[in-house]
Parts: sequence; structure tokens; C-alpha cells
Amino acid sequence: MLGCVTKGEHVKEEPVRRRLLAAATRLFAERGFESTSVQEIVIAAGVTKGAMYHYFDSKDDLLHEIYARVLRMQMERLTQIADGPGTVVERLHAAAADVVETTTANLDDSKIFFRSMHLLAPETQKTVRAERRRYHERFRDLVAEGQREGVLAAEVPAELVVDFFFGSVHHLGSWFHAEGPLTGAQVGRHFADLLLASLGAGNPRE
Repeated sequence: MLGCVTKGEHVKEEPVRRRLLAAATRLFAERGFESTSVQEIVIAAGVTKGAMYHYFDSKDDLLHEIYARVLRMQMERLTQIADGPGTVVERLHAAAADVVETTTANLDDSKIFFRSMHLLAPETQKTVRAERRRYHERFRDLVAEGQREGVLAAEVPAELVVDFFFGSVHHLGSWFHAEGPLTGAQVGRHFADLLLASLGAGNPRE
């Protein structure tokens, strides 16, 4: 079973690159993407503009990477779960719980990105949508596998199941708080339980 991933744990980054991403994330959260200049980012990171442009082509590139690094980590974990041991019900439950837990562990990154995605250049937006679609398609394949095996209800198309589930996941930033009554892992397990129950499957934790 994969362990909990906390913010930044999944990325092996060079110090300067990591500082730039951390500074950009903080400033975008405080001031917004449009109101933050490249100069402010490099000053906050304690580097030169030349150093920034060594790692990132533009401010757009920084915003893209803030979200893309989280998505890459989630894709790696989903692949391990989906291709790992266990029944399809167990693997789907683990995958559903994991995406919630990793999203809550990196909530600022996700919130900043979804709030500012429309400001990115059209080609960058297209790239991001393709990256996210690959994740959703791998998750959908698990649902479809369970439906083919007859252990998950097949009345609702797998694509619609995934759209419904991720609508809830993407809404986490509007209400989840780390200091709240439930941890990200607990919310993840509840979300996974609800998903499996909606598909007529028993709780694999029981």
C-alpha cells in the first residue's frame, strides 16, 4: 500500500527550482497570478531572472509546473495502484482514496491552478487538459474493468462515473481545511466508500 504523500515529498528538485516554485506558489496565492510579476518572484526566491529563465520559460510555465508536478505524482501513484495486487474493487477504492488524500496534501497548488488556468496561453491550456485527461482515462479504465467483471453496476457509463467523482474532488479546495475535523486520508476513505457504494460494490475495508 502506498504511504501518505505530503506537500513536496514527491519531487526531487534542485534547490533553485524548488525555491522558485515555492515563491511563485506563495505569491500567486496571496496576490493572484495576474498581479504577481516575474521580478517579485525572483526577489522572493532570492535568485536572478537569469536563474529563473534557466528553469522556466515564463510565468505561465511556472503556473503550469505548480499543478503539473502534483498531477505527475498522482499519475505515478495511480499507475502503481491500478497495476498492483488486489481485486478491482480494492484497487478502485485505493485509487479513489489516494487522489483525495494527495489533493488535500497539495491543496494550495491545485487551488491556485484552477483559479488561474484560464489565464494561461491556449497551447498551455491544451497541454494541461491532455495531461489531466490521461489521469482520468486510467481511473476510468478501473471502473470499466469492474463493470466488465460484473462487480460494479454498469448502468452508468464509466466516463460519467469518473466525471461525477472528480467533480467532487476538484471541489475540495472550496471547503477542506487541514485543521478541520477530518484528515485528508479520512476524507479520501469516505469519498472512496461513497463511490463504491454508488456502484453497488461492498466496502473492501470490511
